[in-house]
Amino acid sequence: MASNDLHAISTNWLKSLEVASSTGDTASFVSHFLTDGWFRDLLCFSWQFRTLSGQGKIRGFLSEVVEGKSRLEYSGPRDFRLDDHTVNAPSPFKLPGLQGIEGVQGAFTFSIINPAAYGRGFFRLVQDVDGTWKALTLFTNMQDLVGHEESSADGLYEGRKMTWEENVDAKFRAIEADPTALIVGGGQSGLMCAARLGKLGIRALVIEKNARVGDSWRQRYPNLTLRGPAYQSSMLYSPYPTNFPKFIPKGKLANFLESYAVNQELCIWLSSTVALGPVYDSVSARWTVEVQHGNRKITLNPKHLVLATGSGRPHIPTWDGMDDFQGALYHSDFHRDAEQFRGKRVAVVGAGNASADICQDFVAHGAAEVTIIQRSATCVVSSTAAAKSHFKLPFSDNTPLEELDFYINTMPRAFLLQLMKSGGTQHSKMLDKELHEGLRKAGFNLTWELSPGSGEVGHEGFLLERSSSGTMLDVGCGQLIIEGKVKQGQGITHFDKEGIMFKDGSKLSADVIVLATGNESVMKTVGALLGEEVTERLPPKVWGLDAEGELNQTYRPSGHPGLWFAIGPFGIARFFSKHLGLQILAQEVGIA
Repeated sequence: MASNDLHAISTNWLKSLEVASSTGDTASFVSHFLTDGWFRDLLCFSWQFRTLSGQGKIRGFLSEVVEGKSRLEYSGPRDFRLDDHTVNAPSPFKLPGLQGIEGVQGAFTFSIINPAAYGRGFFRLVQDVDGTWKALTLFTNMQDLVGHEESSADGLYEGRKMTWEENVDAKFRAIEADPTALIVGGGQSGLMCAARLGKLGIRALVIEKNARVGDSWRQRYPNLTLRGPAYQSSMLYSPYPTNFPKFIPKGKLANFLESYAVNQELCIWLSSTVALGPVYDSVSARWTVEVQHGNRKITLNPKHLVLATGSGRPHIPTWDGMDDFQGALYHSDFHRDAEQFRGKRVAVVGAGNASADICQDFVAHGAAEVTIIQRSATCVVSSTAAAKSHFKLPFSDNTPLEELDFYINTMPRAFLLQLMKSGGTQHSKMLDKELHEGLRKAGFNLTWELSPGSGEVGHEGFLLERSSSGTMLDVGCGQLIIEGKVKQGQGITHFDKEGIMFKDGSKLSADVIVLATGNESVMKTVGALLGEEVTERLPPKVWGLDAEGELNQTYRPSGHPGLWFAIGPFGIARFFSKHLGLQILAQEVGIA
């Protein structure tokens, strides 16, 4: 399709949509969608994340009454402008799956009346049965609150009376005296949230239990690297140096996070933990939080408590006879040195990313025998296939990350999983046909379904629903299993002093057993941190998709005032830290 045609189709549809929007004509606005079209809104029409499927649900949402007006009329999006000068300018698209859906896509900007804000949207248009171009998907995203945009100080200005060091020191003293937001956890999510809040003028103090920023990565098993490419795993405001490896080792990442905290001027208390269960006062709308900061206990009264605690404590299943085992037994979180077990027989329980890495570590360090033990079937995708599917870039890696993050989030997640079920996962599987056949022959169980018969959602579904638990993004362990260098077992019944017994009556003798069995859920961590009085007011789940396809309680209202969850991989934290900041900012300036 010629570029002029793409532009004309996009312009005509967008102009018609603006007329409906600016006049508050809900029926006309909804008629711009396919009957089964999708609408995803992040903060433009409500202080929530919403995804609506089908004209009926979209109409119902936009027709809700807010201060005597329909939601569409109250929010009043207008001033639509096609975004011609970015990589998200009008272009053709073809979606994965069996339907072969094709059409025109593009970005646009707009303004909102209530609250006064700037927005950015994205449409995917296809022709309906009579040839009319209508929205298969429409995404609207709040970018900034008018008058409260992110700061961009250049460091040089007339009349400056303080040095840079003095200015940073004064800023830190103000934050420590009265933090608006207390962020618990100084990993990548906590650091990016602190950086984002700082740019929005919100005083954010980070407390980190470890002695150094980056220790949450630095202290993990030796051969850990990021599974995602460096470009997509970049930190907010600060891409990695161009000479960094494509897949960053954990120590290099830890050191970068430490430098990031310094360069972003983040106020962080190290070796600090929440000492007692925080208490929320609904009258003052503040928390009382006692923090153990080194050898001192300090009481803080932030308005907002942001939990960026990452993965929870080690999850250690129990089997009869575990206490009788006479060899070394430990959780994968504590794996440090495979060399000490050279010549030993090793069993690794679990078959995800950590177990695969640890099996490779033992093989590389001369273990006499290594066995990986599946507790359930695994979703296996090779790094080569992932580069051609999950991590395939829609544009050059020289493109600003903001454009990539925006584009990725224009797709309603529930619709994405539908596409994966209807052929997208099958395409990805074909890229790994030889690997999967070899694993099956070795007796390794594979799946791409979250539950039997629910449809093959593939890696994307496991990421969104289970934080990638149950997946192996393979970087070599698969071939070791195929070659028999890593043996395979299933169905543990119990332990004895020499090893593990299986359901088929066989026995595996081992000198070392590593439990690569994942970590406790976020809610278990929260329960231990906040106590029953707070957690009983929360929904039962953080992460995973809600009924509409949005992540439960993540970077959005948690169910308890002043409490927020900031978790997930780099791209999630990078993009949604802005939405967290906008919600907190709106409350601080009295418009939410």
